[in-house]
Formats: sequence, C-alpha cells, structure tokens
Amino acid sequence: MMATFASGATELDKVMKERGLSQQDLLAAAKTYTPSGGRDKYVIFSSGGQSGQMLVYGVPSMRLLKYIGVFTPEPWQGWGYDDDTKKILAEGNIRGKKITWGDTHHPALSETNGVYDGKWLVVNDKANPRIAVIDLEDFVTKQIVVNPVLKSDHGGAFFTPNSEYILEACQYAAPFDNEWHSMDDYAESYRGGVTIWKFDPKKGKIDTKKSFTLELPPYMQDLSDAGKEASDGWGFTNSFNSEMYTGGIEKGLPPFEAGCSRNDTDYLHVYNWKKLAKLAEDPKNVKIVNGAKVIPMDVAIKNNALFLVPEPKSPHGVDVSPDGKYIVVCGKLDTHATVYSWAKIKKAIDSKDFVGKDPYGIPIIDMKKAAHCQAELGLGPLHNQFGKNWKKQGEIYTSLYVDSQVVRWDYLTCKVVDRQNVSYNIGHLCGMEGKSEDPQGEYIIALNKLAIDRFNEIGPLHPQNHQLIDVSGKKMQLLYDMPIPLGEPHQAVAIRASKLHTDMRYKMGINPFTGKIHKGKTLAGQEKIVRKGNHVYVYGTMVRSHINPEHVNVNLGDTVTFYLTNLERAEDETHGFTVDQYNVHASLEPGKTVALTFKADREGVFPYYCTEFCSALHLEMMGYLLVKDPSKKYVSVQKLKMAKMSPAQLKAEYDKTVATNSATDSVIQSVVKFLKDNHYEKYPTVKNLVTDALDQYSKIAEQKKLSDEAVKAGNINKAILFENMIWQYMVKTADVGIRAKDLLVKKIATPMSAAAQRGHAAYLEGGCNGCHVIGKVSSGPDLVGVLGRHENGEKWVKEWILHPEKMYDNDYIKSMTNYFNLRMPNQGMTEAQVDDMIEYLKWIDKNANLF
Repeated sequence: MMATFASGATELDKVMKERGLSQQDLLAAAKTYTPSGGRDKYVIFSSGGQSGQMLVYGVPSMRLLKYIGVFTPEPWQGWGYDDDTKKILAEGNIRGKKITWGDTHHPALSETNGVYDGKWLVVNDKANPRIAVIDLEDFVTKQIVVNPVLKSDHGGAFFTPNSEYILEACQYAAPFDNEWHSMDDYAESYRGGVTIWKFDPKKGKIDTKKSFTLELPPYMQDLSDAGKEASDGWGFTNSFNSEMYTGGIEKGLPPFEAGCSRNDTDYLHVYNWKKLAKLAEDPKNVKIVNGAKVIPMDVAIKNNALFLVPEPKSPHGVDVSPDGKYIVVCGKLDTHATVYSWAKIKKAIDSKDFVGKDPYGIPIIDMKKAAHCQAELGLGPLHNQFGKNWKKQGEIYTSLYVDSQVVRWDYLTCKVVDRQNVSYNIGHLCGMEGKSEDPQGEYIIALNKLAIDRFNEIGPLHPQNHQLIDVSGKKMQLLYDMPIPLGEPHQAVAIRASKLHTDMRYKMGINPFTGKIHKGKTLAGQEKIVRKGNHVYVYGTMVRSHINPEHVNVNLGDTVTFYLTNLERAEDETHGFTVDQYNVHASLEPGKTVALTFKADREGVFPYYCTEFCSALHLEMMGYLLVKDPSKKYVSVQKLKMAKMSPAQLKAEYDKTVATNSATDSVIQSVVKFLKDNHYEKYPTVKNLVTDALDQYSKIAEQKKLSDEAVKAGNINKAILFENMIWQYMVKTADVGIRAKDLLVKKIATPMSAAAQRGHAAYLEGGCNGCHVIGKVSSGPDLVGVLGRHENGEKWVKEWILHPEKMYDNDYIKSMTNYFNLRMPNQGMTEAQVDDMIEYLKWIDKNANLF
C-alpha cells in the first residue's frame, strides 16, 4: 500500500514539474474534478448572447451539457428545421416579419415562495423584444411571446416570488405605436416601460391577454428585480439617461454617451405591480396600443403605484435581498454601491414625503432618506449575487467591470470583506441560487467579457471566459477558466441539480410542444404513404437500424409531409432525420413524433437517412425520396436491359416474374380463405378493407390476359411488363388484405385481459413489432409459442426483455443474432410492463390458430 502511494506521489510530482503546477493548482483541480460518470451539484443556465440560444453546464466540473435552441435555429436538435419547432419560432415573428436572429440576455428560473422550483426557465431577447419559456422537464423551448409595444428589451426576465408574473423592462426608449416620430419629439412621443407578463406556473405559459405594460418616461430602463417577503408585490427597475439626451454625432452634437452621463444620478423606478395588475382589469385604467393593455403614467401616479428614487450614475444592476428588506444598486460610472432600505422607501411613500416630481409628474423620494448605506467598492460596479450568510453577515458579491474583480462585502454594514481578481472585465456574476430567497454560497461564476491571453490563439474573435470561484472559505479562490465559444453570454442562473426532474424519454408518439399525442403518431406496422391531391403524407417509423418506409415516390411540385415516430424505448437512443438537399432536419428522441413538410421542388433522387449515429448499422439506416416530373416520359433502365436480352434470358426473366406472382397469389389466397372461413362480412370495418383489397385484385385478370396475349404473340418483353403490373396489384391487395386479417383476428380472438391489453400496448409502443411479426418469421423470430421454447419460459423471456445485454453471450442468443443479423436492444421496459407483455404472449399462444 505504502509503495503504491509513494509511486503515485512520484508520478504526481513528475506531472507538477512538467506542467509547472503548484500545490494551489492541484487543490483547485481537485475541487472541480468530477470522476467519470460523476454528477455535478449545480446546473447553470447561461444566456448565449448573439447566438440567440441558451447553454447549460455543470458546477463544479464546468462541463458543457447542452445548447438550447430558443430564438434562432439550432441544427443539431432540428430546432427550426421541422414543422413543430418552426411554429414555435414563428411565434416570435414581429409585425409579419420572420426573425431568425436573437440576442439572449437575462435568464430567470421559476420560483415558489421565492425559491427556485426547477420547473421553468425564461429568457429575453434584447434585439427583438421577446420572452421565451423553456420547459425544464425536457430542456426545450415551448413558447415565445413578442412584446407588442416595446422596441427593445434589456431588462428581462424576472419572476415574481410565486411565478405569477414576469417583469420585462424596456431598454431604448421608442414610440409605443409603429409610426414615425421625429427625434425632436423625444420627450413627448418616446416612452420607456415595463411589461408585466401574466404567467401560469402550472402550464408554463404566458397569458398575453392578462398581461399589461406600465408606461414610463423615456429614460433608458435597464434591469429589474421583484420584491420579496417584506417588499413582495413591488417591482424595482433602474435606468440611465435621465437627461433624455438623444445624441446626433452626425449633426456635430456631442456623442450620445457624453450627453446621457451629465447628471449625477439616474432613477430607480419603484412600482406596485400587484396594485397595477388590479388596475389593468378595469378598461378605464388602460389604453390599448397594438392590441395590448398599457397603463398610462398618470393612472399609476394617481393610484399611488409609481415612484422614483435617485440612484448612482448609470446603474446597471438592481437586486433585492432575500428577505426583501434591502435593494442594492450599483452605478457603473460611480465607485459606490448604494443599499436602499425598503422600510424607509415605504415610509416615504405612505407619508407622501417627496422632494419633488420629475417632468412627467412622478413623485421623487429623497435619496438620502431612502438609503441605508453606501459601500466604496472600486471602479465599475455592476451586478450582485447574495451569499449563504446574507442574514447575519450581509454576504453579497459584486462584479467590478473596470477593476476586473469580484468583491465580497457586507450590505448591512457596507464594509468590504474580500477581493478576487478575474480575467477580464467581468459583467454579470452567477451565485448558486444567489438571486433567490435561499442562496447556497459555495461558488461564484465570473462572466468575463474579455479573455485576451487565457486560451489558445484562435484568431481575432476570442471566446468569452467564465471563471469558477470558490467562496466557501474566508478567502475566495479562483478554480477554473472555461471558454464559452457561443456568442456573448450576459447572465447565468444556477440551481441545485437535485431540483431538476427531467423526462429521459417521451411517451410514445407525443408532441412535446402540445403535450398531446401527435397527429402523425405511427407505430410499427402502421407505416403508410397517403396522397391527398398534390400533398403526400408519409407515416413512418425509426428504430435501430431502419427507416420505414424506405422508398417514397412523389411528383415534382408535390408538398410532402413526413410524420416520423422514434419507436425506441431505451434512454439515449435518439435518431435524426434529413432529406438530402431539402434543408429539413429533425431530432427524434425516444418516443417522440415529428413532422417535416417541404415542397418537392426539384426533380431527382434524394437519399434520406438517420443523422444520429445510433447503431452498428447506422449507415444502412436510410431510404430514397424519388421526385419525378409527371410531364416527362422516362425510359426504364430495366426495360433497356431487357431490350438487350437474348430470347432465353427473356424467357428466364418471365418465368421468374410469374413464379413471384404465383407465390404472392398463394399468400393472398391463404388470407382470403382465413377471411371467408371466419366470416369477415360480419364486421363492417373489416369488410371495407376486404372490398378495397378485392378491388385491386379484380384488375389482375385484365393484365394477365394482356400478358398471355403477348406471350402468344412472341413478345416476351411486353409480357414481363404486364406481369410486373400484376405484381404491383398483388402487393396492393396483400397490403390491404393482411391489415384486414389482423383486424379480424382482434375481433374474433379470445378477449384480452386488462393485463394482456396493457402488454399489447407496451409491445406496440416499445416498437417490438418493428422486428417481430406474430405468426411468421420476419426481421426477428415469430413469437407464437415463445413461452414454451425454454425451461421456465416465462422467467426466461422476462429476463431477456429486461436485461438482454446480460444474455448476449448465451449460445442460443448468439445463433439467433447471427441468423437475423440483429441484436435485441434493451428497450427500457419496466418490470410491470414485462409482466403485462407475458400475459399478451399467453393470449397469443391461446389464439395461435388465428395466426
């Protein structure tokens, strides 16, 4: 043991020397290292900035886990390339214009009693004022709403403590209507605002009809926060450009940044959202702009629901303490953080103790009377996160953009406790649940804007840098640098992984965006191609390792819709689907059904295939879309081949085709006999299918007559063509006839027990009939009598379904695998489902004569 330890220590010393590592480096590495297969304690949701997406990673490992498609297409997941995701993206169209670019900024997690509940995630789009709702059961965007009156949005999104509302504040003031207004009319016609979106935390939906916007002056509103506990029911939104300067550098005027930084202070907007929500219910209190409710400033002022408090110059963050008693505001052009007392603000409101009004008549509260204390932090204070010891020690962390630091200080005493340098120019910072009523401490993540010398050179566009900092001790310790190569992340939120309860596979045939069974749900054996006018519908399935159907013939100009269902039950057996050159793609996680619609606007042959490497036979998981021009005549290569054949070769081809038709006809006749013997005519649905089958079969006689005449005339080539047409009719007959037989079997067989019915459903939804056909050998063995093939058959079959991988080395299984060239996958069945399937197999054996 000691020798092993010494050997390991020697190896460690060697690595440290070669890589120039210190003991501090090793400690940092140990604090972030997560062994293979290990899990992170926290999950981070970070905005993706100009990518228009979200990204997800773990802490402390800092391992990137997922991109979430939100406002922009995300190719891997087919986000924006299949019908259902296109519908979600289309919700974000603005005034009829398709928007495929977004700038995600501030994510927020849903709350229950002020604590993150792990159910929903929302994020705003600054460039195109929109809010998206992401379902944390599957990490997929389920709704996008467009702000009807704001023209840009930086100050979103922020949940109220029980997720009743989401606050979204304007950024750049603009007219609420969609008309042209002169810049000279800025103070009169341009407006800021905060939209208060009604949210249903059970459904995860924003209700636009119950939402409203509070009109605000054309100061540039910025970030917001909702009050908690003591300040519950109130909202706080800061601003810059209280000067209402509009720039005009092209006219020789001072640039915008000079004119909007003249005042010593800007304004913190304080508003009673609960009271405003009640006011918005009365049409007398609102005006309708672009179909949305707007509460004018004078209505809010009249009802004592809107106030202003001066705040440090050009603030960029406002954060309410976990108990709602304090509001912390930092001014990026000031060196201070100001801590406001909610009790003092509320006292001023109740006693109407104001120092004046702004130009729009909003009461202004004296800054000195509202403040609790000010902390001298350094250059460029921006954003705040609360620590675990907030209650006794006032623990709070603030980012310093200019000084490139994270500061730990006490917001109760306004004393600085510790500093940590970061690399470089930090913007937001992310604490572990640090904006909730239950901050966890442990770590802070610095979301740095610049990386400069931190990573390998990759050209002039550098990644962003997220740095993980351990804040659990007396001194903060920088642990890890993580490059972010996806846009400019602005803010991130963290939640304990234990609070997330995700679905690892979908209910079979589900549409994740409606929560209902997809209209295109298709199980094995239900695959079909249906033409309605010039629209062709393909109902298909995907399972390791084939796509069914494999050949789809359409006409040039047809609209084509593929409905595809992933029949896999095993976790992580995702399939993808694309048709070459048609710019469509879908991700099919287990159980999911998708739809892809496109116009067959080019003639030719186009392979389609599974894009997700899913099995050893992945490359063989493909098919063909054949698009022909109905106005053209095509010469068959097979016909040309036959034209070159000798008389003996033609006769052999003819005999082969006739033999195939004869064998196919034998199958049809056996089906017909079964149908007649069991009085199919008693069952209307079966009778209708039989009528359709016989209609196809009735056309064979004429083709046979023409074939025989061609043979008599010595034209074997022509006879082969007629025999091929006979085969086409036979295939159509057999397809419908076998479906009629299967339906008749269900009607005349011994009634299934409830358990057998559940077993049958599990058999279908598990995709078992993709390989097994009851009554005959197909891609897999016939299951009739399977319970009697082994000693303790029921136990053997149960173990085989539950844990097939444990039996792969069994000689019998090896022989079956070699014979069928397929290996039974683990479909993730539960023990209860398998018990029900055993009952279904018993029912099959009881009715074996029908198969």
